[in-house]
Amino acid sequence: VLDYLDTHSADLIVLATSQADGRASWLRRSISEPVARKAGQATLFVPAGTPGFVSLQDGTVTLRSIVIPIAAQPRPEAAVAAAVRLARQLECPSGTFTLLHVGSAASAPAVKAPALPGWQCKRVTRSGDVIDEIVGAARDAQAGLIVMSTDGRSGFLDALRGSHSERVLRAAPCPVLAIPEGSFAARALR
Repeated sequence: VLDYLDTHSADLIVLATSQADGRASWLRRSISEPVARKAGQATLFVPAGTPGFVSLQDGTVTLRSIVIPIAAQPRPEAAVAAAVRLARQLECPSGTFTLLHVGSAASAPAVKAPALPGWQCKRVTRSGDVIDEIVGAARDAQAGLIVMSTDGRSGFLDALRGSHSERVLRAAPCPVLAIPEGSFAARALR
């Protein structure tokens, strides 16, 4: 896959993935996570068993709720812009963008609300474990998609457990679109 991406340009990588977490999850060999990490491009992960937002019967799109976790790092603007672009390109007439910050309201970064006719923006602040709160917010919002900026793995614990986006993916109730900090999608906004 990586050799193919070296010689063919792609706007988006779409990968099916299985979800496994728990004590022995680090023993299982994931294919989708390393491909996305090494490619450094926007990647849409579609976990096995999740309904997705594209009908398998007729290809219709039903994307009405997108959760976008926001934090000071990685910068959330690329994820916000990607969510708007995707909803626009898929011609989703209405829905809700949920900007989710896990932490105190005072520590939430200033992020311009996504603007798309027919779509509203909700700002939500939750406290607790970051991964659990993102997954919980997606369930509560009946999200069809989680869009996350990611800066990859950093440090020893991330090497063992995975990055925030990888850990969210393992428990997500819907597809996850990961936008790497250095990707074209992120650079285009600067």
